[in-house]
Amino acid sequence: MSRRRHWHELPESVRTEIERHTGRVNSVATIPTGASCDVAVTLDTATGRVFCKGGNADSPSAWLYRNEARVNPWLPEVAPRLLWTVERDGWLLLGFEHVAGRHPDLAPGSPDLPLLAVLLSELSGQLTPCPPPAVRPFADRWHSLIDPELVDGDTLLHTDMTPRNFLVSEQQAGSTARIRLVDWSSPAHGAAWIDTAFLLLRLVRAGHTPSAAEAWAVQIPAYASAPEHAVTGFTEALVRLWLRKQLAAPAPHHGPLLDAAQRWAAYRGRPERVGGLAMSRGKAVKTVESSAAPR
Repeated sequence: MSRRRHWHELPESVRTEIERHTGRVNSVATIPTGASCDVAVTLDTATGRVFCKGGNADSPSAWLYRNEARVNPWLPEVAPRLLWTVERDGWLLLGFEHVAGRHPDLAPGSPDLPLLAVLLSELSGQLTPCPPPAVRPFADRWHSLIDPELVDGDTLLHTDMTPRNFLVSEQQAGSTARIRLVDWSSPAHGAAWIDTAFLLLRLVRAGHTPSAAEAWAVQIPAYASAPEHAVTGFTEALVRLWLRKQLAAPAPHHGPLLDAAQRWAAYRGRPERVGGLAMSRGKAVKTVESSAAPR
């Protein structure tokens, strides 16, 4: 990832064009981590706060910004609204509804887990069939990792279920906490259960056993009805994916995700699993296995 650029480093013409949409920018806060883009800032403007992201219009990442701009109008309310797009003097910037919140806690027993289950349950229903914007089939993206038939489907998927892409609003008096899903830059269409499976991997990394993580995931209808052999194939593909990433470009998060994928794939390959959780799909079951991950 290239160095994160600050607001004052943008050409004056670009900043002026953005202010045509927002009114005067009073202050700017650069977001140092997270989204893989050259610019990620919160703008405090005459018309309110805006999240602005983007980068060089000719960079290898520019297709991600265009993806997100194309898909956003078709997304449900869980996704912040795209307010404007500015492309000028070699820069492409997107302005979104500002969403305040914290990233969810995925650890066993977290009060954020029920919120995530509700969100994923609603999302798969809202995005099936896949809305009109052309997005790449997930089966094509993973053609070297898994049999395409296992992941084929007609649901619009997010595909990047990292905790940093969820924002949990602070609960106000008399209201319930709300969770939003941001950064729709890598959409695909495929089987409705895939986004839940991606988040399930993150639960294993966060300390859940694979059994406990699957017991959580069967609350979500799309996952509960997923074919057993397809989910098993998906776990094996995750191992291949994270092994490739770790070998090609080691990063601090690659090793833990590879370890989580290996533990989940090993769990699904155990003969004794049949007759337990595998036979209880479609029901919200409890597991007697401890939710503490083995070390």
